[in-house]
Amino acid sequence: MKPLDGKVALVAGATRGAGRGIAIELGAAGATVYVTGRTTRTQRSEYNRPETIEETAELVSDAGGQGIAVQVDHLDPDQVQSLMARIENEQGRLDILVNDVWGGEYLTQWNVPVWEHSLERGFRQLRLAIDTHIITSHFALALLIRNPNGLVIEITDGTAEYNDTNYRLSLFYDLAKTSVIRMAKSLAQELSPYKCTAVAVTPGWMRSEIMLDHYGVTEENWRDAAVKEPHFIISESPRYVARAVAALAGDPEAARWNGHSVSSGELAQVYGFNDIDGSQPDCWRYLVEVQDTGKPANASGYR
Repeated sequence: MKPLDGKVALVAGATRGAGRGIAIELGAAGATVYVTGRTTRTQRSEYNRPETIEETAELVSDAGGQGIAVQVDHLDPDQVQSLMARIENEQGRLDILVNDVWGGEYLTQWNVPVWEHSLERGFRQLRLAIDTHIITSHFALALLIRNPNGLVIEITDGTAEYNDTNYRLSLFYDLAKTSVIRMAKSLAQELSPYKCTAVAVTPGWMRSEIMLDHYGVTEENWRDAAVKEPHFIISESPRYVARAVAALAGDPEAARWNGHSVSSGELAQVYGFNDIDGSQPDCWRYLVEVQDTGKPANASGYR
Protein backbone atom coordinates (compact mmCIF):
# COMPACT_ATOMS: atom_id res chain seq x y z
CA MET A 1 0.00 0.00 0.00
CA LYS A 2 1.16 3.52 -0.77
CA PRO A 3 -0.70 5.84 1.63
CA LEU A 4 1.20 8.90 0.37
CA ASP A 5 0.75 8.21 -3.33
CA GLY A 6 0.20 11.54 -5.07
CA LYS A 7 1.60 13.55 -2.15
CA VAL A 8 4.51 15.95 -2.54
CA ALA A 9 7.05 16.36 0.26
CA LEU A 10 10.04 18.59 0.88
CA VAL A 11 12.65 17.32 3.31
CA ALA A 12 14.91 20.27 4.01
CA GLY A 13 18.24 18.94 5.19
CA ALA A 14 18.11 15.43 3.76
CA THR A 15 21.77 14.76 3.03
CA ARG A 16 22.21 12.36 5.94
CA GLY A 17 20.86 11.40 9.34
CA ALA A 18 17.20 11.87 10.18
CA GLY A 19 16.54 13.82 6.99
CA ARG A 20 17.77 11.00 4.77
CA GLY A 21 15.80 8.42 6.74
CA ILE A 22 12.63 10.51 6.60
CA ALA A 23 12.96 11.04 2.86
CA ILE A 24 13.33 7.29 2.32
CA GLU A 25 10.29 6.40 4.43
CA LEU A 26 8.14 9.05 2.75
CA GLY A 27 9.24 7.61 -0.57
CA ALA A 28 8.41 4.09 0.59
CA ALA A 29 4.90 5.37 1.33
CA GLY A 30 4.63 6.60 -2.26
CA ALA A 31 5.44 10.31 -2.01
CA THR A 32 7.37 12.47 -4.43
CA VAL A 33 10.15 13.82 -2.23
CA TYR A 34 12.34 16.84 -2.87
CA VAL A 35 15.53 16.38 -0.88
CA THR A 36 17.74 19.38 -0.23
CA GLY A 37 21.13 20.01 1.27
CA ARG A 38 24.45 21.58 0.44
CA THR A 39 26.58 18.53 -0.36
CA THR A 40 26.43 17.11 -3.86
CA ARG A 41 28.67 14.72 -5.73
CA THR A 42 30.64 17.68 -7.03
CA GLN A 43 30.60 20.01 -4.03
CA ARG A 44 30.88 19.47 -0.27
CA SER A 45 29.59 21.67 2.52
CA GLU A 46 31.60 22.69 5.58
CA TYR A 47 30.87 19.22 6.99
CA ASN A 48 33.25 17.76 4.40
CA ARG A 49 31.47 14.41 4.55
CA PRO A 50 30.81 11.92 1.73
CA GLU A 51 26.99 11.70 1.93
CA THR A 52 25.21 13.55 -0.89
CA ILE A 53 21.68 14.65 -1.74
CA GLU A 54 21.87 12.65 -4.97
CA GLU A 55 22.39 9.47 -2.95
CA THR A 56 19.39 10.32 -0.80
CA ALA A 57 17.21 10.92 -3.86
CA GLU A 58 18.25 7.57 -5.32
CA LEU A 59 17.40 5.82 -2.05
CA VAL A 60 13.97 7.46 -2.11
CA SER A 61 13.34 6.19 -5.62
CA ASP A 62 14.66 2.73 -4.73
CA ALA A 63 12.18 2.65 -1.84
CA GLY A 64 9.27 3.20 -4.21
CA GLY A 65 8.85 6.96 -4.34
CA GLN A 66 10.28 9.65 -6.57
CA GLY A 67 13.37 11.36 -5.19
CA ILE A 68 14.41 14.74 -6.55
CA ALA A 69 17.68 16.25 -5.33
CA VAL A 70 18.09 20.04 -5.25
CA GLN A 71 21.16 21.75 -3.85
CA VAL A 72 19.95 24.47 -1.49
CA ASP A 73 21.54 26.52 1.27
CA HIS A 74 18.52 27.21 3.48
CA LEU A 75 20.19 30.30 4.93
CA ASP A 76 19.89 31.91 1.49
CA PRO A 77 16.34 33.24 0.96
CA ASP A 78 16.83 33.49 -2.80
CA GLN A 79 17.77 29.82 -3.07
CA VAL A 80 14.78 28.75 -0.97
CA GLN A 81 12.44 30.95 -2.99
CA SER A 82 13.77 29.43 -6.21
CA LEU A 83 13.27 25.94 -4.77
CA MET A 84 9.63 26.66 -3.98
CA ALA A 85 9.06 28.16 -7.42
CA ARG A 86 10.42 24.94 -8.90
CA ILE A 87 8.18 22.73 -6.75
CA GLU A 88 5.15 24.83 -7.64
CA ASN A 89 5.99 24.70 -11.34
CA GLU A 90 6.71 20.97 -11.38
CA GLN A 91 4.10 19.68 -8.93
CA GLY A 92 1.59 22.48 -8.32
CA ARG A 93 1.37 21.58 -4.64
CA LEU A 94 3.23 20.82 -1.42
CA ASP A 95 1.67 18.48 1.14
CA ILE A 96 4.48 17.78 3.59
CA LEU A 97 7.29 20.01 4.79
CA VAL A 98 9.98 18.53 7.02
CA ASN A 99 12.29 21.15 8.50
CA ASP A 100 15.33 19.05 9.40
CA VAL A 101 18.18 21.48 8.68
CA TRP A 102 20.65 21.38 11.56
CA GLY A 103 24.35 21.67 10.77
CA GLY A 104 25.58 21.99 14.34
CA GLU A 105 27.33 18.69 15.09
CA TYR A 106 30.79 20.23 14.85
CA LEU A 107 29.88 23.57 16.43
CA THR A 108 28.61 22.60 19.88
CA GLN A 109 31.00 23.03 22.80
CA TRP A 110 29.55 20.74 25.47
CA ASN A 111 29.71 21.75 29.14
CA VAL A 112 31.32 25.07 28.26
CA PRO A 113 29.71 28.13 29.93
CA VAL A 114 28.60 30.93 27.67
CA TRP A 115 31.41 33.25 28.78
CA GLU A 116 33.93 30.70 27.51
CA HIS A 117 31.97 29.43 24.50
CA SER A 118 32.94 30.67 21.06
CA LEU A 119 30.43 33.32 20.02
CA GLU A 120 31.20 32.66 16.37
CA ARG A 121 30.40 28.96 16.70
CA GLY A 122 27.41 29.57 18.94
CA PHE A 123 25.72 32.11 16.69
CA ARG A 124 26.50 30.05 13.62
CA GLN A 125 24.75 27.13 15.28
CA LEU A 126 21.68 29.25 16.05
CA ARG A 127 21.52 30.52 12.48
CA LEU A 128 21.76 27.01 11.05
CA ALA A 129 19.25 25.56 13.50
CA ILE A 130 16.64 28.34 13.65
CA ASP A 131 17.00 30.83 10.79
CA THR A 132 16.99 28.04 8.20
CA HIS A 133 13.66 26.73 9.48
CA ILE A 134 12.06 30.18 9.49
CA ILE A 135 13.30 31.03 6.00
CA THR A 136 12.07 27.70 4.65
CA SER A 137 8.65 28.04 6.27
CA HIS A 138 8.33 31.62 5.00
CA PHE A 139 8.53 30.50 1.39
CA ALA A 140 7.10 26.98 1.63
CA LEU A 141 3.95 27.49 3.63
CA ALA A 142 2.26 29.78 1.12
CA LEU A 143 2.17 26.76 -1.19
CA LEU A 144 1.39 24.19 1.48
CA ILE A 145 -1.75 25.96 2.76
CA ARG A 146 -3.42 25.89 -0.65
CA ASN A 147 -4.71 22.40 0.16
CA PRO A 148 -6.14 21.20 3.49
CA ASN A 149 -4.37 18.56 5.58
CA GLY A 150 -0.90 19.91 4.90
CA LEU A 151 1.69 18.80 7.44
CA VAL A 152 4.76 20.57 8.81
CA ILE A 153 7.27 18.56 10.85
CA GLU A 154 9.89 20.38 12.89
CA ILE A 155 12.70 17.97 13.73
CA THR A 156 14.38 18.75 17.04
CA ASP A 157 16.18 17.05 19.94
CA GLY A 158 14.13 16.44 23.06
CA THR A 159 10.47 16.79 23.86
CA ALA A 160 9.04 19.97 25.34
CA GLU A 161 8.53 18.14 28.63
CA TYR A 162 12.14 16.93 28.79
CA ASN A 163 13.74 20.17 27.64
CA ASP A 164 11.67 22.28 30.04
CA THR A 165 13.24 20.47 33.00
CA ASN A 166 16.71 19.60 31.69
CA TYR A 167 19.62 21.79 30.62
CA ARG A 168 21.01 20.44 27.34
CA LEU A 169 24.69 21.00 28.29
CA SER A 170 25.20 24.11 26.14
CA LEU A 171 23.34 27.42 26.16
CA PHE A 172 23.41 27.61 22.37
CA TYR A 173 22.35 23.99 21.84
CA ASP A 174 19.63 24.36 24.46
CA LEU A 175 18.28 27.47 22.73
CA ALA A 176 18.45 25.88 19.29
CA LYS A 177 16.48 22.76 20.12
CA THR A 178 13.97 24.43 22.43
CA SER A 179 13.32 27.15 19.85
CA VAL A 180 12.40 24.59 17.20
CA ILE A 181 9.84 23.05 19.56
CA ARG A 182 8.31 26.46 20.17
CA MET A 183 8.37 27.13 16.43
CA ALA A 184 6.09 24.14 15.83
CA LYS A 185 3.68 25.47 18.45
CA SER A 186 3.63 28.88 16.79
CA LEU A 187 3.18 27.44 13.30
CA ALA A 188 0.30 25.33 14.61
CA GLN A 189 -1.57 28.51 15.44
CA GLU A 190 -0.91 30.07 12.05
CA LEU A 191 -1.79 26.92 10.10
CA SER A 192 -4.97 25.96 11.94
CA PRO A 193 -7.28 28.25 9.94
CA TYR A 194 -6.11 26.47 6.79
CA LYS A 195 -6.72 23.00 8.27
CA CYS A 196 -3.00 22.26 8.26
CA THR A 197 -0.90 20.86 11.09
CA ALA A 198 2.52 21.48 12.64
CA VAL A 199 4.25 19.03 14.98
CA ALA A 200 7.68 18.96 16.64
CA VAL A 201 9.21 15.48 16.43
CA THR A 202 12.35 14.25 18.14
CA PRO A 203 14.29 11.04 17.63
CA GLY A 204 15.91 9.43 20.62
CA TRP A 205 19.65 8.79 20.66
CA MET A 206 19.98 8.43 16.93
CA ARG A 207 22.63 6.42 15.12
CA SER A 208 23.39 8.96 12.43
CA GLU A 209 26.38 8.49 10.16
CA ILE A 210 28.30 10.99 12.28
CA MET A 211 27.37 9.25 15.54
CA LEU A 212 28.40 5.85 14.20
CA ASP A 213 31.72 7.30 13.06
CA HIS A 214 32.21 8.88 16.47
CA TYR A 215 32.05 5.47 18.13
CA GLY A 216 33.93 3.69 15.35
CA VAL A 217 31.05 1.33 14.51
CA THR A 218 28.59 0.72 11.69
CA GLU A 219 24.87 0.08 11.68
CA GLU A 220 25.63 -3.63 11.49
CA ASN A 221 27.76 -3.75 14.67
CA TRP A 222 26.50 -0.67 16.52
CA ARG A 223 26.07 -2.59 19.79
CA ASP A 224 29.86 -2.72 20.06
CA ALA A 225 29.76 0.99 20.94
CA ALA A 226 28.25 0.07 24.30
CA VAL A 227 31.77 -0.80 25.41
CA LYS A 228 32.60 2.93 25.28
CA GLU A 229 29.13 4.20 26.17
CA PRO A 230 26.88 1.63 27.87
CA HIS A 231 23.72 3.73 27.47
CA PHE A 232 24.12 3.54 23.69
CA ILE A 233 22.05 0.36 23.96
CA ILE A 234 18.92 2.55 23.83
CA SER A 235 19.94 4.13 20.51
CA GLU A 236 17.82 3.96 17.38
CA SER A 237 18.38 4.12 13.64
CA PRO A 238 17.37 7.19 11.59
CA ARG A 239 14.61 5.10 10.06
CA TYR A 240 12.77 4.98 13.39
CA VAL A 241 12.00 8.70 13.57
CA ALA A 242 11.44 8.50 9.81
CA ARG A 243 8.68 5.97 10.32
CA ALA A 244 7.20 8.29 12.94
CA VAL A 245 7.04 11.09 10.38
CA ALA A 246 5.59 8.80 7.70
CA ALA A 247 2.94 7.63 10.16
CA LEU A 248 1.95 11.22 10.90
CA ALA A 249 1.87 12.05 7.19
CA GLY A 250 -0.42 9.10 6.50
CA ASP A 251 -2.78 9.77 9.40
CA PRO A 252 -6.04 11.42 8.25
CA GLU A 253 -6.46 12.63 11.83
CA ALA A 254 -2.95 14.06 12.23
CA ALA A 255 -4.48 17.35 13.36
CA ARG A 256 -4.87 15.81 16.82
CA TRP A 257 -1.10 16.37 17.18
CA ASN A 258 -1.20 20.03 16.13
CA GLY A 259 1.29 22.06 18.17
CA HIS A 260 2.45 19.02 20.14
CA SER A 261 6.00 17.87 20.82
CA VAL A 262 6.35 14.11 20.37
CA SER A 263 9.09 11.50 20.18
CA SER A 264 9.71 8.57 17.88
CA GLY A 265 9.20 6.21 20.81
CA GLU A 266 5.88 7.78 21.77
CA LEU A 267 4.55 7.65 18.22
CA ALA A 268 5.68 4.03 17.83
CA GLN A 269 3.37 3.11 20.68
CA VAL A 270 0.46 4.92 19.00
CA TYR A 271 1.00 3.83 15.39
CA GLY A 272 2.57 0.43 15.97
CA PHE A 273 5.74 0.72 13.86
CA ASN A 274 9.17 -0.67 14.78
CA ASP A 275 12.78 0.26 14.19
CA ILE A 276 14.67 -1.67 11.51
CA ASP A 277 15.71 -4.31 14.06
CA GLY A 278 12.08 -4.94 15.04
CA SER A 279 12.34 -3.18 18.42
CA GLN A 280 10.51 -0.11 19.76
CA PRO A 281 13.12 1.90 21.69
CA ASP A 282 11.65 4.46 24.11
CA CYS A 283 14.70 6.65 24.60
CA TRP A 284 13.23 9.59 26.47
CA ARG A 285 11.58 7.45 29.13
CA TYR A 286 14.87 5.56 29.43
CA LEU A 287 16.84 8.77 29.91
CA VAL A 288 14.57 9.93 32.72
CA GLU A 289 14.20 6.61 34.49
CA VAL A 290 17.62 5.02 33.94
CA GLN A 291 20.42 7.26 32.67
CA ASP A 292 19.53 10.48 34.50
CA THR A 293 19.06 8.63 37.80
CA GLY A 294 22.50 7.04 37.56
CA LYS A 295 21.29 3.47 37.15
CA PRO A 296 23.41 0.94 35.23
CA ALA A 297 22.67 0.71 31.51
CA ASN A 298 19.85 -1.74 30.93
CA ALA A 299 17.40 -1.36 28.06
CA SER A 300 15.11 -4.15 29.24
CA GLY A 301 11.56 -2.85 29.09
CA TYR A 302 12.61 0.18 27.05
CA ARG A 303 12.99 -1.38 23.61
